[in-house]
Amino acid sequence: MAKRPAKPVVDDGLAAMGLEFGQIVRYAGTSDKRYREGVVLRRERDGSVGLRDERGRARAIAVDAMEVRVLGPRGGAQWIPLTDAGGGLQLGLF
Repeated sequence: MAKRPAKPVVDDGLAAMGLEFGQIVRYAGTSDKRYREGVVLRRERDGSVGLRDERGRARAIAVDAMEVRVLGPRGGAQWIPLTDAGGGLQLGLF
């Protein structure tokens, strides 16, 4: 039986927002407003970000309701809103 070819990863505007496929983000839950983590999958048609939560459910979260993890000045992880992250993805040199 022949294997199916892998789906190519298509850049659908995530890099312009400062996100990349597979990046972990967090968002406030709808029922209890606790922060939940999710994995970025795609950019939705309405401008929101499509992600998978910890239970494997698909979510579409607005950009202003998400936070991304960055390293602070002393190396500790901090969560800042995506709108304050500056946008744009810094690529490595090598």
